[in-house]
Amino acid sequence: MESRVPVPGSERQLPPDARRVGPADPGEQVGITVVVRRRPDAEPHERAAPPLNRAAFAERLGAHDDDLAAVERFAREHGLTVVESSPERRTVKLTGSVADAGKAFGIELHRYDHPEHGSFRGRTGPVYVPTELTDVVEGVFGLDDRPQARPQFRVADPRAVTSSYTPVEVARAYGFPTDATGAGQTVAIVELGGGYRQSDLDTYFGDLGLPAPTVTAVSVDGGANDPSGDPSSADGEVLLDIEVVGAIATGARIAVYFAPNSDQGFVDAVTQAVHDRENAPSVVSISWGGPESTWTLQAQNALDAAFADAASLGVTVCVASGDNGSGDGVGDGRAHADFPASSPHVLACGGTRLDPGGNETVWNDGSTGGATGGGVSDTFDLPDWQSAAGVPHSANPDGRVGRGVPDVSGDADPQTGYRVLVDGQQATIGGTSAVAPLWAALVALLNERRDTPVGFLNPVLYGSSGSALRDVTSGDNDLGDAPGYSAGPGWDACTGLGSPDGAALERLLGS
Repeated sequence: MESRVPVPGSERQLPPDARRVGPADPGEQVGITVVVRRRPDAEPHERAAPPLNRAAFAERLGAHDDDLAAVERFAREHGLTVVESSPERRTVKLTGSVADAGKAFGIELHRYDHPEHGSFRGRTGPVYVPTELTDVVEGVFGLDDRPQARPQFRVADPRAVTSSYTPVEVARAYGFPTDATGAGQTVAIVELGGGYRQSDLDTYFGDLGLPAPTVTAVSVDGGANDPSGDPSSADGEVLLDIEVVGAIATGARIAVYFAPNSDQGFVDAVTQAVHDRENAPSVVSISWGGPESTWTLQAQNALDAAFADAASLGVTVCVASGDNGSGDGVGDGRAHADFPASSPHVLACGGTRLDPGGNETVWNDGSTGGATGGGVSDTFDLPDWQSAAGVPHSANPDGRVGRGVPDVSGDADPQTGYRVLVDGQQATIGGTSAVAPLWAALVALLNERRDTPVGFLNPVLYGSSGSALRDVTSGDNDLGDAPGYSAGPGWDACTGLGSPDGAALERLLGS
């Protein structure tokens, strides 16, 4: 019998209230993504160096052919089929039966029912690989297909809306460039469910007097543009993202990467978007996430590595910081940061309330309306570029010093939300889901007139002490179920360095 070792960080536990139904069907087909290490001779990409091009990335920072071949041999020896190997994405895609996959990776797969997640195929404990792959394999995804993330949007109760804006009006309030359209840029949007109809886009942009954007749906792991017809479903997320980007960066192309809502789907969607040579996005918008405590360490590491790839390629990644205050909806009395916003390689986007006069406070509607996420990461250490920002110790008893979330902010309160069209219905939607595409659209505008894209913004923004941002100093993100954080001068764990000042950002970043 071959000697096996657990893949570090692959341990899974069942969510509370999960009920085991029985063994998974041994003949059921499973898609598996194996993530391998960077080539051992990889030279780190210096932050200040020009971005790498996608064609050269694999040779510099991708996987070594020998490592990919070793995983392929292991798979075939265990009855699994190799579908694809990608040096730049550092992945080997496999398929096989539940029975063969279970034997190959030393696990048992079962069916579970859960009141929130529904029916899923799951496992407990770690995933195992042969000893000779100990240093090669960094993650194995797809065996467990439980839902991983949630969309970070909130549909407003029409009776509670005090003021609402089109994305064009929000961009004007923040002084976005008016002489740029994002021409020549592609904005990637990651979606883990829902869909859009072209008729909605034609109507929405026609009513704004704008051309409908060119939108391409990209299928990942069988995911598809699949609108449900329910505006409160993930359709609300998809249309919000597209309509915010398309109304502000009117000349940019939009590529929407649809993937299943699982850790495998999330990893594969991000790596495909970042390394997509055909669409070649210069910015990625992500409005899905979940508490760090609900992720395996292997998934957090795989996504963080993909975001580091994006930084090396000059791609900006904007991520919503969450809509459930400092506790992130966990309900255990502790503060939790939302992931992937807590990755130190993304621009984490928090939420404000924007009144018609342009004044802003932290978005916090109380226990029924939600509040901006933000806090201190339990997974990632404090980055060097954030070391002088005054990130506090965690509000939890351990007082950890870690990556502070968010970095920036923007209008997110549903009561001062964005007017959108979803499944033929007018709606006002907020949440930090709106802030990620807002910032992504701004980046597309800024990239249009530059020889190189702005890329990883965080070191520049923190290095300027937030001088190109509008400081938000009033409010907190305490929803009552966890210790919260308060806004104040400078960086804070509610709104980061502040909301955008388009003209100041243009001056800071140059052309």
